[in-house]
Amino acid sequence: MKIRRLYLLIIALSLALQSAFAADSTSTSKITWSGLVDVYYTKNFNSPQNQINDFRNFDIYANQFMLSLAKLTVQEQAQPVGFRVDLAFGTSNDIVQGVLNPLTGAPTAASTQSLNLASTLNLVEQAYMTAVLPIGSGLTVDLGKFVTMMGNEVIESNGNWNYSRSYLFSFSIPYYHMGMRLTYPISSSFTVALHVVNSWNTVVDNNHSKSVGLGLTYTPTSSTTINLNGMNGFEQSYAAPYGKKEVGEIIITQGIGDNFSLAADGDYGQERVANFLYVWKGVAAYGKYQLSPKSDLAARGEVYYDPFGYTTGVPFAKATFKEVTLTYEYHPWDPLMLRLEARDDFANGNAFLSAGSAAPFGLPTKNSQPTLTVGVVTTF
Repeated sequence: MKIRRLYLLIIALSLALQSAFAADSTSTSKITWSGLVDVYYTKNFNSPQNQINDFRNFDIYANQFMLSLAKLTVQEQAQPVGFRVDLAFGTSNDIVQGVLNPLTGAPTAASTQSLNLASTLNLVEQAYMTAVLPIGSGLTVDLGKFVTMMGNEVIESNGNWNYSRSYLFSFSIPYYHMGMRLTYPISSSFTVALHVVNSWNTVVDNNHSKSVGLGLTYTPTSSTTINLNGMNGFEQSYAAPYGKKEVGEIIITQGIGDNFSLAADGDYGQERVANFLYVWKGVAAYGKYQLSPKSDLAARGEVYYDPFGYTTGVPFAKATFKEVTLTYEYHPWDPLMLRLEARDDFANGNAFLSAGSAAPFGLPTKNSQPTLTVGVVTTF
């Protein structure tokens, strides 16, 4: 009931503020409002009895309609001070905040901890203050909770070429951080970003160390972008024997003509736990072609290697996942996006549940998982 009242209060305050700014024609405020609603339906041809798409990220529910994400963004550009607040609801946000386990669709143990962050901070995807300091060409400082700089894909499906997320996005990198972000343009084609944050995917730190991230963005031409990102820090509990967690990636995006774009993403990660080094790595290739002003066709191919099952939790050795995804996108109206996506996942062992798996948590019986998804996203 308290959460419901909080939702209503947020909506009421948003409408009141929006009306106030609209009524005051002399206001110099540059506050902007935007948002989205994302709903999908996935047909899983394995027909798993638990109705979960195995090893997916946000499109985890099979053979049923689901609200993936509803989001409201309030923002003021820094001139020289500003802010951004993103309020997010739905199963995708529950996964991002650690309230929902994407592998089982069940609430996680963390969501019932005494801090009970699910009732407050977990509604906030991002909330940070921004200041542009008059240092050189302008040093941008963000302070608060913000999404990670890592990855070729983002939380919002309409910001990606495909509807579903890659294994690299799902298992290799963090979602968000709490801390400070510094961004400085060295030149018109080269930008450096430095992050000093509490941890991965948590607001409250679980040890006495901070994690550091470095991002380099180079745009040699208007059609080419190269990103080098890395994160380094102690992520396990201070009470346990723990080592560093490190991940690095390179992302290259290349436009070819007016209608065709290519991208590649390569990740390598490792974490030392009790004197054992766990490793994960993978590569993904993307292509997108604009068929018309209202439609696009995108493809993705990927290989993800998790030899110890550290990030995916699979029991078999040298776990290797592959997936091929084809996505058709159509915009009947500018605010409305429809996507039809065919995807097939493969593993070098039985990793996927099926109708033959004993309910509710039977053993996997399939080494592949073909699905067909319809995603509908509207923006405002």
